[in-house]
Amino acid sequence: MVKFSKQFEGQLVPEWKEAFVDYWQLKKDLKKIQHLLNANNTPTPPKKEHTALANTLISLAGKFSIFHPKQRDHGAIHVHKKRASSASIGDVYETELLDQFADTDAAREFFACLDMQLNKVNHFYKTKEKEFVDGGESLKKQMEILIELRTVLKQKSGKGASAQDSKDDGSISYTISCEEDSVKDRTEEEQDQLQDNSSTDEPPFSDSPRSDEMGKSMRLKREDSRLKSISSQVFNIQGKNLRLNIPLTTPSRTFSAVSYLIWEDLINQSSKKCDPEGRKLHFNKTKVHHAEKMIKRAFIELYKGLGYLKTYRHLNMLAFIKILKKFDKVTGKQVLPIYHKEVESSYFNSSDKVMNLADEVEELFIKHFADDDRRKAMKYLRPQQHKESHAATFFIGLFTGCFIALLAGYIIMAHLTGMYRRRKHETVYMETVYPVLSMFGLLFLHLFMYGCNIFMWRKTRINYSFILELGPTTELKYRDVFLICATSMTAVVGVMFIHLSLITKYAQVQAIPGLLVLVFLLLLFCPINIFYRSSRYRFLRVIRNIILSPLYKVAMLDFVMADQLCSQVPLLRHLEFIACYYITGSYKTQDYGYCMRAGHYRDLAYAVSFLPYYCRAMQCARRWFDEGQTSHLVNLGKYVSAMLAAGAKVAYEKENNGGWLCLVVVISSAATVYQLYWDFVHDWGLLQVNSKNPWLRNKLMLRRKFIYYFSMGLNLILRLAWLQTVLPSGFEHVDKGVTELFMAALEVIRRGQWNFYRLENEHLNNAGKFRAVENVPLPFDEVDEED
Repeated sequence: MVKFSKQFEGQLVPEWKEAFVDYWQLKKDLKKIQHLLNANNTPTPPKKEHTALANTLISLAGKFSIFHPKQRDHGAIHVHKKRASSASIGDVYETELLDQFADTDAAREFFACLDMQLNKVNHFYKTKEKEFVDGGESLKKQMEILIELRTVLKQKSGKGASAQDSKDDGSISYTISCEEDSVKDRTEEEQDQLQDNSSTDEPPFSDSPRSDEMGKSMRLKREDSRLKSISSQVFNIQGKNLRLNIPLTTPSRTFSAVSYLIWEDLINQSSKKCDPEGRKLHFNKTKVHHAEKMIKRAFIELYKGLGYLKTYRHLNMLAFIKILKKFDKVTGKQVLPIYHKEVESSYFNSSDKVMNLADEVEELFIKHFADDDRRKAMKYLRPQQHKESHAATFFIGLFTGCFIALLAGYIIMAHLTGMYRRRKHETVYMETVYPVLSMFGLLFLHLFMYGCNIFMWRKTRINYSFILELGPTTELKYRDVFLICATSMTAVVGVMFIHLSLITKYAQVQAIPGLLVLVFLLLLFCPINIFYRSSRYRFLRVIRNIILSPLYKVAMLDFVMADQLCSQVPLLRHLEFIACYYITGSYKTQDYGYCMRAGHYRDLAYAVSFLPYYCRAMQCARRWFDEGQTSHLVNLGKYVSAMLAAGAKVAYEKENNGGWLCLVVVISSAATVYQLYWDFVHDWGLLQVNSKNPWLRNKLMLRRKFIYYFSMGLNLILRLAWLQTVLPSGFEHVDKGVTELFMAALEVIRRGQWNFYRLENEHLNNAGKFRAVENVPLPFDEVDEED
């Protein structure tokens, strides 16, 4: 049977762990009482059966007493309920000991801790409940506006419109109130309200995600009010002045916003004052559809937060009952009925606002987003994760064994034929086929490291799904990742083994490696729902976002994936050569030197080396554009230095002279120092001087500190792997491609280690702000007529 402490830790909300009952501290206090009882040779409490019988008799006697009907046993404790000075804090509980305990000080310390936990749970529950209730009220208003817009769209489309208008996607024109100053005044008023709220006495848990996001949004409004105006406009519908805010998350919205800005600056400067008739807003179904998606997503996140709050309520109630039972068992007292009565009547267990709001959210979602189909709505509100099958574990073992056997056979055959030794004349295999094997090896090594990351994130309770915004029904589990790696590498090594055995007999087999790459590409783009289609398409969308990074809003998954590409420059260069070799038909004549001699190919080599760092730098620029934080510009400088180092390295490989060597050493050294500082301080959150864990941080997810020190040292060593390209090595008898593959594999391993600590730091930041659900921006803002 699983211990309650394990069950409790496995079911609690990871980001709210500090707000749950500190069950482990209460167990420590209880063990202290038990040790004192054992040390004092206190007689053991009576047996459970006798105690239960005695309690039953006493209670019956109290109920049927004729002579003293009002006289009761005062109990071992008495819990005082006091009103707090602030209404937001709620009631405060304080326990008084009435019976004499074997160690009064230890018992008093235990109940002081218990009271503190109860007060903490009540206050946090009340804070989060208010946050979700306020969010629910805002969503109801948003839903009312959306319903009105739907109604107006239906009315307009139902009237006798011309054929020209009907082709225009049912667009409508609304009068825009062009009072830009009023919007600015409204923003200033919201800022004053925020300052008034911040000046009041706030409880310890008032630093909620919602207050943080409000402060952040006010700051962004103050910094880039013009950017706000290009993505939102004020319009009037049925007597309400409303503003529709559609985030600039796609290229089409970004281009339209920029074109609007240019139009306002260059052409339309003279028309800042409104015409008497007012301007017209071309309002179509597409904008309403975007608003509908935003509200739908907000409802899903609200429902998820309400579910977390229900879990919080249930687990804390169980924790109080379990620890009080243990206390009764150790001391022989009967405090569970007394204290449990107070816990049951406390705010977090007696309030029904969360339950009512959850039911209301269900009804609204079923009615407006699921066409009154409850089963369809529950697929969004309560998505079921697919269960992990033991068949996956079996096939992982099966294909791993096949891969090891085929790899051993391939290595033996390659050794007998001497394919990996340095030769002056016979280099065709290493120049044409080996890049294919290297590319697949680096790709699936990276995927294997991702599977290891998932395993460690789950083991340490890091909510990687929430951080990376992965869907619960489509995300890959670590067994799925390992199965993909084992199956794919078995196929790759098997094909390469067959190719190596036939290469000396048949010339036609030169096309086999190219066909292997083509098969994997077709499988990646395959529209049929096989081989994890949702994950494949999500990967393709992320790659699209990275390539067009200045135009797409940058999500956490986007820049984490872009960082992975920065560690896969050798893979991209292999892919570039393979494309050139097979597309140009050089494989027919085995003229691998054609791609090396072509001038456009050499230029493309520079572009491929720059591309991952360029995309990542553009993501930093876009984040600075959206958020206005200068730290993103500093991060952009890191990738610019990496681009310079990569360019110098490629030039040194082409020219191979002393001048380029000195430039590579200088630029790469500066870039390495820059990258190490950013890795340790910003990405991992380490090297904090005043931390209770020396040179680490205050909170660590791993119990053993030496792992962090080891990882920092390993990261330092692997960051210096570029020195191998400029220093003489002792591997002259091994082909250069093998050493390059080895160094590239070390960089992939370093990136896998970096991934764990990067998400650990992000998780701790979320936990510090108790942010367990996403704060979805709402599309409609109502503008007061006074403004």
